Amino acid sequence: MPVKVGMISLGCAKNQVDGEVFMASLKAAGYELVDDVAMADVAIVNTCGFIESAKKESIDEILELALLKKEGRIKKLVATGCMAERYQQEMRKEIPELDGVLGIGANADPAAYLRRLLDEGSVEAFPPKDKLPLCGERELTTPSWSAYLKIAEGCGNRCSYCAIPLIRGGYRSRPMEDIEAEARALVADGAKELVLIAQDTTRYGIDLYGAYSLAELLRRLCQIEDLRWLRVLYCYPDAITDGLLEVMAQEEKVLPYIDLPLQHCSGKILRAMNRRGDRDSLAALIEKIRAKVPGVVLRTTLITGFPGETEEDFTELAEFVKETGFDWLGCFPYSQEEDTPAAELPDQVDQEEKERRAEIIMDTQIDSMDRKCQGYVGQTLEVLVEGFDRYAECWFGRSYRNAPDVDGKVFFTTNGRRPALGHFVQVEIEGWMNGDLTGSLV
Repeated sequence: MPVKVGMISLGCAKNQVDGEVFMASLKAAGYELVDDVAMADVAIVNTCGFIESAKKESIDEILELALLKKEGRIKKLVATGCMAERYQQEMRKEIPELDGVLGIGANADPAAYLRRLLDEGSVEAFPPKDKLPLCGERELTTPSWSAYLKIAEGCGNRCSYCAIPLIRGGYRSRPMEDIEAEARALVADGAKELVLIAQDTTRYGIDLYGAYSLAELLRRLCQIEDLRWLRVLYCYPDAITDGLLEVMAQEEKVLPYIDLPLQHCSGKILRAMNRRGDRDSLAALIEKIRAKVPGVVLRTTLITGFPGETEEDFTELAEFVKETGFDWLGCFPYSQEEDTPAAELPDQVDQEEKERRAEIIMDTQIDSMDRKCQGYVGQTLEVLVEGFDRYAECWFGRSYRNAPDVDGKVFFTTNGRRPALGHFVQVEIEGWMNGDLTGSLV
C-alpha cells in the first residue's frame, strides 16, 4: 500500500508553486497524495519565513498537526520551505515534534529525502539553494482555469528590511523556452489565465540576456492560442520599462494590471530601505503608467513604522496614498527581521505605533476603493466565473482588476441562468460592497 502524503502550503504564490513541484515529484515516485493532511501518513508544512506574522502562522500550523501526530493519525511530520531554509539549526531543536526539516534545495529530489525519513525515522537536509528547481511537473492546487507561472527565483535587490536573498539566494531567470513550454502545457490542461510571478518580475532576463526581457516574454506568451489572460505581479518600480507598458497597452491578452510594491514614498525612508526614488519620482512614474496604459489597475504594498520613520514621514505617506488613489493596497507594520541591515538601525518604532499607522493607511485606502468601485457602475466587465456563494445566493468571479487571492471579486445574479465555472461572462456592474463589485449577467 503506497504511503499517503499531504501538504499545507503557506505564504506567497512562489512558495505555492514550489510546493506543487515538490508534490508532483513525490507522486511520480509512487507516493499517494491526499488533499486532507489529517488523512496522510506523512504531513508536510511548506513554511513561510518572510516576516514575524508568517513565521507564527507556520509554527501554529506545525503544532496543530503535531497534535494529530500525537493521536496517531499522522505518522511523520516534516517542515520545508522558507522558514525551514532560514532556521536550519533551530527548527527541530525548538520544535521537537518535527521528524524532518528540508531546505529549499531538497526540492530537487524530495522523494529521496522521504525515503530516508521512512527508513531512518528522521531526516534533515539543506542542499545548496540553487538546487531548487526553476521548473518541473506540478500538482496544481489552483482551479484548472488559473495557474501561477514562476519566471524567476531569488532576488538581488537587497532591500535592507528583506530576508529573501538570505533565504532564496540571488536572482535566477528561467529561459524563455522553458517558460513558454510550461505555459503551453498549462493552457492545454485548461488554464485560461496565467499569473506571472517572481520576487521581482520586472528584472526578468537581466541575468540571462543582459537586458530586461519581460516585455519580450509577454509577447511570446501572447502567441498561445487558447490563453485569454496574462497577469503580472511583483513589479519593482525601478524596472518598469516603456516596452512593458507598450505591451500592456497593445496586447489584448496582457491585462492592464500592475502590482507595484512601493513600500514607502519618503525619499529618506526609501534610502534607508536601500530603495530608490521619492514622492515626486513615484508620482511621476504612476502618472506615466496611467498615461500609457488607459484603464490600468494599480496595486501596491506599503510598510509603516520602518526605523526612523517620523510622524512627518508617515504624514507624507498618508497624503501620497490619498492623492494617488490606488485600486488595491496592502499595508503592513515593519517586521524587524534578524540578519537584515534594517534590524540594526537606530530609532526602531514601537510596535503599537507601527500598527496604528498601518490602520490609518488602510482606512484611507477604503475611501479610495469606494471611489474606484463607484466609477465602474454602469460598465460591463468580462468576468471569469469561479463559483456560487450560497449565502449571498449569487455567482462570483474575477475581472481584469482582480488578481487571485489578494483582490476583491465580482458578485453577480443570473436570473436563473447557470454559468459554467472557468468560463468568461459579461456582467453589468450595478453597485459595490467592501471593495467587491456587484452586478447582473448580461
